[in-house]
Amino acid sequence: MSDIEPARVPVSSGVRDIGPINWLICRLGARGIRAPQFHLFNALSRHSLAFWSWLPFSGVLLYWGRLSRQDAELVILRVGHLRDCEYELQQHRRLARSRGVDDELQQQIFAGPDAAGLTDRQRALLRATDEFVMDRGVSAPTWAALAGHLDSRQQIEFCLLAAQYDGLAASMNTLKLPLDFPD
Repeated sequence: MSDIEPARVPVSSGVRDIGPINWLICRLGARGIRAPQFHLFNALSRHSLAFWSWLPFSGVLLYWGRLSRQDAELVILRVGHLRDCEYELQQHRRLARSRGVDDELQQQIFAGPDAAGLTDRQRALLRATDEFVMDRGVSAPTWAALAGHLDSRQQIEFCLLAAQYDGLAASMNTLKLPLDFPD
């Protein structure tokens, strides 16, 4: 979000607006990211059924998936970059650092699959992410390269992870969510 526009949905987290359980989840989420507000949770919690359906799915992909946390962050950062989603990038640049994806590797991720210094696995993940997001599918040669590094469960998870964060990027950009951190 390069231009600053007001959020298109309320991003407050008042207990009267979202209920006590959602309010608690939003507060815990904000504490978890070390921010005063977690605007994504605040906005999504206004639709309780969607929020409660999305939350465990998202958590599995982000915290308990079969891809390594570094691989997951590589995919998420690439999606955020391709979709020009500052909210997603701000959140995941921080999280990625805590998962061993330093600033140098992040710059390589943003440069793309042909950047110097990437491993073959990283190149395969980035190329597959680019195709998945931009072409809405992955070519046979790219899939073969990816399959050389991931088992079938990880391949499925890759698709779900890329789709999840592509959809989140589009949603966050469309809803014009304010950033959670001042930087």
